[in-house]
Amino acid sequence: MLHHVVARARSSAADAVYIATDDERIRQSCQALGDNVIMTSAAHNSGTDRIEEVARLLNLGDEDIVVNVQGDEPMIPPQVINQVASDLAGHPDAQICTLYEEMTDYDEIVNPHNVKVVANNAGYAMYFSRAPIPFPRNDRAQDKPEIKYKRHIGIYAYRVKVLHDFVNWPQSELETTEQLEQLRAMANGVRIHIQKACANIPAGVDTPEDLEKVRRLMNA
Repeated sequence: MLHHVVARARSSAADAVYIATDDERIRQSCQALGDNVIMTSAAHNSGTDRIEEVARLLNLGDEDIVVNVQGDEPMIPPQVINQVASDLAGHPDAQICTLYEEMTDYDEIVNPHNVKVVANNAGYAMYFSRAPIPFPRNDRAQDKPEIKYKRHIGIYAYRVKVLHDFVNWPQSELETTEQLEQLRAMANGVRIHIQKACANIPAGVDTPEDLEKVRRLMNA
């Protein structure tokens, strides 16, 4: 699965692609295929903490842009990797950018594996949650088809400076409650710009059922 992610990242406009891991088995597998692997600490609480270590090891500048593509997104289109990096470059007042897709299926909306996000009129995230947000007070979500729920896609573009700040902040109550690392950034005033993905992105692999779904899509 990871090798599919790497291949798609290499098809983007990225200057370089690195695999960050603390697992020796992953290092050996990836280096055998000629991938760039950076071994990191096993003590990180989140992927963002791990990416910051990589940025330090590579001695990147504060204004450099790093895109974190998670290893469980084997079908991510290269164009969305380019999109999130360009979105951050085009919003100098944002420190992080990420993407979303609209969803209308009720089972997907209430599935806690699908992280939801709401944004203000300028496109900046107001909150991320595993719960359905916005919550229709007087109706069931399935009875409100006009609500465009936004499924957060786990791809981020960061300015390196915010990565260095992020690792010095303690985990926030919101982050530990929802188990969503981006809430640590928001709790500390970081502006996160979100944009609708320019291409359809199949869901990542969070469960055995997801894995079988991705296999079927690839076989097709």
